[in-house]
Amino acid sequence: MRIVSLLPSATEIVCALGLRDRLVGVSHDCDWPPGLRDEVAVVTQAAVHEGMSSLEIDQTVKALTAQGLSVYELDVEKLQSLKPDLILTQALCEVCAPSYEAVERAVRVLGEKPLIVSLEPRTLDEVFETIRAVGEATGALERAERLISALRARVERVRERTDALTLEERPRVLALEWLDPLYVGGHWVPELIELAGGEPPNPAGEPSYEIDWPDVERFNPDVIVLMPCGFSVERALEELDVLRDYEGWEELRAVKNGEVYLTHGSYYFNRPGPRLVTGLEILAKILHPERFRDVKIPKGSLRRVP
Repeated sequence: MRIVSLLPSATEIVCALGLRDRLVGVSHDCDWPPGLRDEVAVVTQAAVHEGMSSLEIDQTVKALTAQGLSVYELDVEKLQSLKPDLILTQALCEVCAPSYEAVERAVRVLGEKPLIVSLEPRTLDEVFETIRAVGEATGALERAERLISALRARVERVRERTDALTLEERPRVLALEWLDPLYVGGHWVPELIELAGGEPPNPAGEPSYEIDWPDVERFNPDVIVLMPCGFSVERALEELDVLRDYEGWEELRAVKNGEVYLTHGSYYFNRPGPRLVTGLEILAKILHPERFRDVKIPKGSLRRVP
């Protein structure tokens, strides 16, 4: 089977199922496992680039979508030359990957139309279902079930330590998925916060949303976790002055108490793949370090903001 994945989380799932050698094409955002883009064809490019600030990226994306244009350009000729049997994409987020409709248009001219699977999870359970869906589509269902079972076991180990927490023991947590403008992480992020023993301002399963600064002040979080979409810890550090420039930033409870953290959003929170469970463990370590002393998290995945 020849697989093209246009979604970083799908690429991670394929590789977690031991099918890396079946990948013949990926998107430019598919940076895990390391070195993958040097081994297979890259079939997309974006209208935004790493040199842009958060505000410039946001303005570009909004301008393109307002005109009905895509943030992503799909190399149709290269895609066709790869002759994929399976294409993994999504229709959930217009700024995460090429749309399902764009992919359908691109494959219409192929002699034998490949199977197109759209992965659109909104909750942690639905993320596990996408792993099952990829397993079914690739003939690796048994491997998928084993992976799901292992991930669920890790989730339960966290849940067992936080279930008995009282409301007073659960800190108010603001997870920011974008810094300029401010966006609160949605979909599975509030669920991860609750499982880790915190209280988010938004319900699980709903999209990320832009939040006004007065609403941040009213929520007055005990903990702030920065997880900018597509940013590493080092890249997110470059944007911190955006937050510090807000009048009242220093008066927030989380800032006063030194409870502001930078995480690698791309690796552990933004992408609905297997490493979301590592993101859960990172959150648990942040919120209740005394309960999770034995939990090891990846080096470089977390940094406290001074």
